[in-house]
Amino acid sequence: MPLLRPLALSLALASVIAAPYADAAPKKKSSSKTPAVAPACSDFYATANAAWLKANPVPQSGATTALGQLAERAQQQQRDLLDAAMKAPQGNVQKLLGDFWASGLDEAAVEKDGSQPIAPLLSRIDAIKKAKDVPASIAALHQVGIPVAFNFSPDVDLKALDRHIGYFMQGGMGLPDPAFYTRTDADTVALMGRYRAYVKQILALTGTPAAQLDADTVSVIQIETLLAKAAKPVADVNNPFNNYAPVAVKDITKQYRNLQLGDFLKAQAVNDDLVSMADPGYFKQLDAMVASLKPEQWKAYLRWRVGDSMAPYLSKSFRDAEGGFRGRLLRGETLPPPRWQQVLDAINVAAGPMLGHEYVERYLTADNRRQAAVIADQIREAQVAALARTGWGNGPVVEEAKAKLQAMKIEIGAPRRDLDYSVQPMGRGSFGGNMLIASTWRHREEMKRIGKGNADRRWDVLPQQPALAYDIAQNRLIVTAAVLQPPVFGNGEPAAQYGAYGALVAREITRAIDAKGALVDAQGQLRSWWSPAEKTAWTELTNRIATQFNAYPYPGVPNTKVNGTLTAESNLADQVGVELAWQAFNAAQPNAPVASRQAFFNAWAGLWAQQVAPNEAVQRAATDIRAPGQWRVNGPLSNLPEFGATFQCKAGQPMQRTDAEQLKIWR
Repeated sequence: MPLLRPLALSLALASVIAAPYADAAPKKKSSSKTPAVAPACSDFYATANAAWLKANPVPQSGATTALGQLAERAQQQQRDLLDAAMKAPQGNVQKLLGDFWASGLDEAAVEKDGSQPIAPLLSRIDAIKKAKDVPASIAALHQVGIPVAFNFSPDVDLKALDRHIGYFMQGGMGLPDPAFYTRTDADTVALMGRYRAYVKQILALTGTPAAQLDADTVSVIQIETLLAKAAKPVADVNNPFNNYAPVAVKDITKQYRNLQLGDFLKAQAVNDDLVSMADPGYFKQLDAMVASLKPEQWKAYLRWRVGDSMAPYLSKSFRDAEGGFRGRLLRGETLPPPRWQQVLDAINVAAGPMLGHEYVERYLTADNRRQAAVIADQIREAQVAALARTGWGNGPVVEEAKAKLQAMKIEIGAPRRDLDYSVQPMGRGSFGGNMLIASTWRHREEMKRIGKGNADRRWDVLPQQPALAYDIAQNRLIVTAAVLQPPVFGNGEPAAQYGAYGALVAREITRAIDAKGALVDAQGQLRSWWSPAEKTAWTELTNRIATQFNAYPYPGVPNTKVNGTLTAESNLADQVGVELAWQAFNAAQPNAPVASRQAFFNAWAGLWAQQVAPNEAVQRAATDIRAPGQWRVNGPLSNLPEFGATFQCKAGQPMQRTDAEQLKIWR
């Protein structure tokens, strides 16, 4: 039962190892006409990450990365926290989490519980007698975090980014793409056959009589097909501007009387006078279906949606059914994850902010939070200074950029506004029951985001997930608690803090004023504040960095080059990251010794250490919007004269492009 959000308005991640180089010892003169190139000046990525690459061989499948290892450590920390909360909880929130964790790990109890956790929901559905009873059941299921018939969730009002409104959007289908329901090719027909079998399996597990299974399965597929035919293509829905169509609540209440949307909003405790409904045709169809379809058909559909949504959290028969279809067929899983992983994922879905609250208390020190804030402010100052120094932009554009940077909020560790953790006791008797309690709580807190002044209530990432991101809608930098640990932060050597964490901050801060950031002004209004000159200059920079990366061979994929055009946006951000981080470091430590300067660059290199399986590398070469680790390190650094000076690289060597070739953004 994932919490759906219509607009994806930002995010990024991070992860580093620094091994300082000794000063190069004097070498004897070589008789060769072509002097040997020092390893650091030939392939800095391989040199700086030599120990990591040796310790982490190429995997059989997938990839091993420094970022992935950081995420694994954060996950283990969550597991340790939940174990401690289960044994000796400190406070009410830990008591809730400890009971939730214990109930999920007790597989015997989960098996004994069977379908009992969803019995009250099924009884509510069974009580439907007339068409007018259907909307109330839909609203009740939304309240517990099971979106049926459509999706409804908060997101930014694109005409007033400081507030959230509720978005009514298509949904309620069991397959990820509406096209599956109408295509007639052989593969889709085969998939639909498997899907019908899965629907029938879940209906049987929810207690549908055997004699009624075939008819109910037909009803489910019929309803979802009608919804699919009225739905927009996935590509259209993924465009946030296609989803925004503000309308008065009083108008949709009158227009869709059968759906009873006014009562729906009251059930979700939403009292705003404005919502977004970008696809009135879908809701017109749904409104008609409430009246035209028999209550028995709706009951079959709603039972199916409850069983399918809750299947991962119920007994083994439910989990096996869900894993057989969604796990193996749709997600490509060969084996289900271990039980602890399944329970942790469930807790993060239903009670993620609750776990985040405790994670911050346990793993983020006040000193680290303070240091992170200081460096972030220094990076922002470096960006502001670069605006004036480089001569970028005309007067009004520069002033707008400065104003936006100064207005940017920097939030470290967790969101500034905490949530209301008053939840009914969970106990250890029912994991499925606890899942519903927790998801009801989270839905309640999500709905509170709707209305004026509530847009900053939460992040789109959890504090326990390693992430460093710019939120364009709220003009804020988000630094999670989980990312503030080695290898990104806390490496001992202050210079490394700038080379890793500082560079990641810089690549996100600059997003406030790049081509996408220029679509939102300092007052939070959607408007393009660049002049044609800035747009032309940015296009030129994009083309130049695309040309640079197009020339790099793709590691592990013979006869293939990096797609410089596909990776250009990320490569530009990386270039800005090392430029601004170096400027902030140099301002903080203008007389830093060679070892410290080397530690700065080693830290950057360590962020992108990776070993990628051959099949994975082929897939990434075709689709990844980020360059391989080797070039995320070597590409930006080869444009930086300070790197060449630090490691005594000569112009024209692989790690030091000539001045004419160097790409310069904020220097």
